[in-house]
Amino acid sequence: MKHALSLFLLAGLGAAFAPLTPALESSAPAAEQAVEAVLANAPLERALATVDEENLRADIYFLASDDLGGRDTVSIGQRIAARFIRARMQRLGLAPGTGDSYFYEYTLLNKRLDKDTLTTSISKGDAEHGLTYGEDYRLSGWTPFAADVNAEVVYVGDGEIEGEQYEGRWALIDSADGRTWNLRRQVRDSGVVGVLVAPTDGVDLLEVAGDADSRMFTGRISYPGGTSNNTPTPTLLLSADAAAKLKEGAEAGKVVDASFAHSQALTSDSEIRAENVTALWPGSDPELRNEVIIISAHYDHVGVSGDDIYNGADDNGSGTATLMALAEALTEYGPMRRSVMFIWVSGEEKGLLGARAWAENPVLPEGMRPVMNLNMDMVGRKADNELYVTPSSQHEGYNGLTRLAETFAPLEGFGDFPEGREQGFEGLGSADVYYRRSDHAEFAKLEIPVCFLFAGEHEDYHKPTDTAEKINYGKVKRVTRLVLRMLDALQADELDL
Repeated sequence: MKHALSLFLLAGLGAAFAPLTPALESSAPAAEQAVEAVLANAPLERALATVDEENLRADIYFLASDDLGGRDTVSIGQRIAARFIRARMQRLGLAPGTGDSYFYEYTLLNKRLDKDTLTTSISKGDAEHGLTYGEDYRLSGWTPFAADVNAEVVYVGDGEIEGEQYEGRWALIDSADGRTWNLRRQVRDSGVVGVLVAPTDGVDLLEVAGDADSRMFTGRISYPGGTSNNTPTPTLLLSADAAAKLKEGAEAGKVVDASFAHSQALTSDSEIRAENVTALWPGSDPELRNEVIIISAHYDHVGVSGDDIYNGADDNGSGTATLMALAEALTEYGPMRRSVMFIWVSGEEKGLLGARAWAENPVLPEGMRPVMNLNMDMVGRKADNELYVTPSSQHEGYNGLTRLAETFAPLEGFGDFPEGREQGFEGLGSADVYYRRSDHAEFAKLEIPVCFLFAGEHEDYHKPTDTAEKINYGKVKRVTRLVLRMLDALQADELDL
């Protein structure tokens, strides 16, 4: 659904809050006057002055500390982060966003594989060779599912899984690193029942994999009633000895003189409670206060793997701290005409679960309704002037929120960077490829305009090296100020949604 805002033009802001006019689209002098009007806005200037780089630093260092263990959904570290945010909102005097609570609770399911049910064997002729998990094979992947497969094997070698001979059989492939993500299309199209990965070049795939499959046994979070069109396919990494038994006399593209059996079962699903953190800054206008601007960022990350803590300083400690700074700035600004709801969502890293839960069952004071969403994720790295937005002007959902971001971005030093110019944008770059990958995608299902601000992916994305000392705190400050300018501009009389 394409939205238009009649407000992105900036004339007449400030105390009068007069409707904005379309002059900015066609008149550079009008644009200059509009910017001057905004800069003369005393409440905005007070709010902008509160955004402090050192405060942002302190918040991100806490959120990304080892003690919070990567803020996995659901974990003790994440619960501590939620209570840290709640305490700040209480101190600032923002109202609870979920009735009389700052926590919006929702139910998730925890599925896990029962390691005791793993049964695996190779049959050749009249002989059956049982395989032991951890010694002869490990599992590839992290999504628990039940499987019971006993079928012939076709040797692929280092080629592709193509041809009707693979239908209903295991595919045995050679690999030096055990990576199988690039096989998904081939697996889907070929109809194989499973994939067996054999090591090459003397590589020990079991050692390379380590405990990467441990989450299958500790559990993986899913949304109740969630469905998927993808039927999971068991994928096993084999030891050199187990692979040798299968590959003896094998020819690429031919059926192996052996069958392979593997079964695994799930334990019973257990329910767990997850938390979004919500806080409300009620509006002052008797009518417009019922129109609620949703400001969001996810505060979860991916937790711990083995001895590695994934601190998630940029992803998304930066967005989390931005929202906290925005809340503090609004206490200096004073009530806006429209209400502002802050939502720190959990479960983003598990599939936008917290945003989905809220969007499917929005909780707001009686009479209030959400009218738009501004979402921030990973805004603390890359070049000083590098910032991306979606929906961009090349996206069907392009709307007035994006136009506001484009209008105010130069005031905070964003735009005109090489990657953006390569995309064909002189201002903010396009994050359209990420449109479905952060929480705004769920809020968009409410049929409201959304805007996502994102500073770009970097070499530490989803790695233990995404740490607090690498954050550009001045950049986080300027993103916060940009959103403040957008919020101020969103107080015009009419919003054409």
